Amino acid sequence: MALAAPALLEALPDAVVVADREGRIAYVNPAIHALLGHRPEVLVGQPLTVLMPERLRRGHGDGFARYAATGHGKLVGATTQLPALHASGHEVAIDLTLSRLEQAATAGADALVVAVLRDASTTILLERQFEVSHYLRATLRVTAALTEARDADVAFRDLLPTLCTELDWDTATLWQPDEHTGRLAHVGTWTAPGEEPGALHEASRRYRFVRGEGLPGLTWAQRTPTVIEDLWSDPRFVRTEAARADGIRTGVAFPVLRGDDLLAVCELFSREERPVPAELVDVLAHAGRQIGQFLGRLRAESEVRQLADTLQRSLLPSHLPAIRGVELAARYRPGGGAGLVGGDTYDVMPLPDGRWMVLIADVCGTGAEAAAVTALTRHTARAAASPAAETTAGPAEVLRAVNAALLRAQSEGPLRFVTACCLVLSPGPGGVCATVGVAGHPLPVLAGPGDPREVGVPGRPLGIAPDLDVPEVDVELPPGSTLVLYTDGVTEARDDTGAQFGEDGLLRVLAEGCRNAESTVEAITAAVEQRLRHSRYEADDLAVLALAVPA
Repeated sequence: MALAAPALLEALPDAVVVADREGRIAYVNPAIHALLGHRPEVLVGQPLTVLMPERLRRGHGDGFARYAATGHGKLVGATTQLPALHASGHEVAIDLTLSRLEQAATAGADALVVAVLRDASTTILLERQFEVSHYLRATLRVTAALTEARDADVAFRDLLPTLCTELDWDTATLWQPDEHTGRLAHVGTWTAPGEEPGALHEASRRYRFVRGEGLPGLTWAQRTPTVIEDLWSDPRFVRTEAARADGIRTGVAFPVLRGDDLLAVCELFSREERPVPAELVDVLAHAGRQIGQFLGRLRAESEVRQLADTLQRSLLPSHLPAIRGVELAARYRPGGGAGLVGGDTYDVMPLPDGRWMVLIADVCGTGAEAAAVTALTRHTARAAASPAAETTAGPAEVLRAVNAALLRAQSEGPLRFVTACCLVLSPGPGGVCATVGVAGHPLPVLAGPGDPREVGVPGRPLGIAPDLDVPEVDVELPPGSTLVLYTDGVTEARDDTGAQFGEDGLLRVLAEGCRNAESTVEAITAAVEQRLRHSRYEADDLAVLALAVPA
């Protein structure tokens, strides 16, 4: 029978449908027309299935009959999101709330259940926006975590656990192109803490996928994320038996791209068969490009650092020579500029008459041009002091030769001045005599016996003017003394307040006393590192060379 329609139901913005025991529509309010395009008077008397997509109708019939007989239904009393069928034939997402008409049922009336239908499109849109926001936040956290990696290899290692944790997937694998075979090779598996890699990991280790083969190969070929929601039934996955053994049901893979170059393919797996929304696919595609650019930059920086390290080593002696009666030790630490070659150098070489030349120099600036000037400085000094030279050069002659070479080179490029300190050591039975020449460089410091003190006379830097005057000073190094040469990266090291280590800091370290050359350079560099700890100021290159005469 038709149910009387109170004015309240007629005015509701939500669609209300009342069904009888046979599953026919006994009443529907006017809001159904705005929601699903049906006129209420046409729907009365028709089965409820007229409002459902074809694929849901059989299940509904069985469930409704069971509910009418027992009074129990899993959807009753709850709100469920599902598709309804519009009069024009397309589907509309609705929120459905079902309630049982208890009094009518016990009284024997036909009316059994009342349904409230509400348009879910706004809710779905908000949920999708929330999901997209969650995905974007997760990928931002992934990128932020990768920025802490010191190189591309470490970043790749950290990629899988970070992705799985942030995006709520159970396990993941990473594939990279093998440059020798041209196939994708498995390079890593991540599983949740406390779980061991299982059959899928072992199967992945055995595979080498070509383009278009398996989930990684499909992703490689398409250059877009690939989704397989049921790994157990989709033949494209290939590693089906391994997925079954591990209880893994759904997988999605996305490419990590740098421009047109494929850096990797990342697979994410879930133990539950789950839908993969288009929003996640879009976010993974964007994340793959973003991560690829970042990892590509890391890899390029690593290569530049390796090149810089190689070039820097070529500007320093591979080892310090043994000088009778003198202990030698040195430290070099590059500045804060990543991948840049520093301008500090030092050298020790024998002279034809049994003496030794010692040089420390600091070139203005960093990078390739500074490296070229550093190499010119070191090799010119060696040439001036070599056995092939016409005369046995002293510090002043060596520094003047470097100055002339720098002036010639600067006619072809920008001004790069150099500060340097050159010594000529003359070991003897009663100690060592050092002839010191300084060109704009920090003065050497002589420690013990007695208070540490600077030695030498300051002079002008090299590479500025042709008329270079370098005063020479003879300094006796008695047994138990240590002569320290250093660059301004030591004294200009700043703490977080901007206060420099300074000459006073160096003198304090040396006043505490050091047993030998090695302990001297170790104490100086440790004190400088302590000064730089937590500092916001960029560190300069640092070079320290100690010459100790044993007691």
